[in-house]
Amino acid sequence: MLIEYVGSKYHGFQIQKDVPTIQGELEKAITIITGKASRVHGAGRTDAGVHARGQVAAFETESTLSPVNFGKALNFYLDEDISIREACQTEANFDPRRDAKSREYKYTILNSATRSPLNNEYSYHVTRKLDIDRMNEAAELLQGEHDFVSFTNQEGSTKNTIRNVYSTKVKREGEFVWFDIVANAFLPQQVRRIAGSLIKVGIGDMDITEFKQMAASGKTGAAREVAPPHGLCLMKVNYSKIGFEYENL
Repeated sequence: MLIEYVGSKYHGFQIQKDVPTIQGELEKAITIITGKASRVHGAGRTDAGVHARGQVAAFETESTLSPVNFGKALNFYLDEDISIREACQTEANFDPRRDAKSREYKYTILNSATRSPLNNEYSYHVTRKLDIDRMNEAAELLQGEHDFVSFTNQEGSTKNTIRNVYSTKVKREGEFVWFDIVANAFLPQQVRRIAGSLIKVGIGDMDITEFKQMAASGKTGAAREVAPPHGLCLMKVNYSKIGFEYENL
C-alpha cells in the first residue's frame, strides 16, 4: 500500500533512540489496525521541524481493508500533526525512494519589518529587504549536475554528493518570498543551506562571485548559514507512474 502524509513536528524516516518519527507513528498505527507489525519505507527523510505536504511512503500488509478505508483508519489513530491524504495499492517491488524521479521543496520567508504570529510555524522571518533578482541569479548557478558537498553536513559528505538540480526559482508575493527547488535527490540540510546562502545574497552580505566560489569549494559545510527547518516544506515526490491521482492532490 502506498500513502502520502502531511507532517511537521516529527523526524521523518530516521530512526533515533527516544526521538519521535513519522515512520514510528505510522508503524504503531498499522500494528493497531492489523495486529501485525509492518515496516514503513519512505521516499526520503526530513529533519525535525521540516514540514511535508507531499511525502510518500509504502508498506506491506495482508489486511483486506480497501486503501480508502485503510487511510481513514490510519488517520483515526495518528497524531493530529500527521494526516494521510491518499492511499492506494501498488506493485510489491515498488520502492518510494529508489523509484522517485525527483523531489520538490519550497522554502518560505516572511520578509517583513514585523513578525507574523499566524505564520511563525511555517516561515522564516527576515527583516532586511531581500533582492529577489540577485537571489535568482545565484540560485540559477546551482542548476544542472554539481557536487553539493558545500551545502551539506558531515553526515551528508559520507555519501555521493553529486545531485542534479532541475530548476530553481525565487519569487515574491507581498511580504512573502518563496524559494522553490526541484532535483533528483537531496543531501541532508542541502535545501536549508542553499536557502541560508541565498538569504545572505539577498540582503547583500554575500555577492554572486562569493556564492559561486563557496558552491564550488568542495569543502563540506562551506555554506555555513543553515536556514531554520520550520520554513521548509517537502511539496512533492514525483514518479513516472503512481497509483493515485497525485497531480490533483
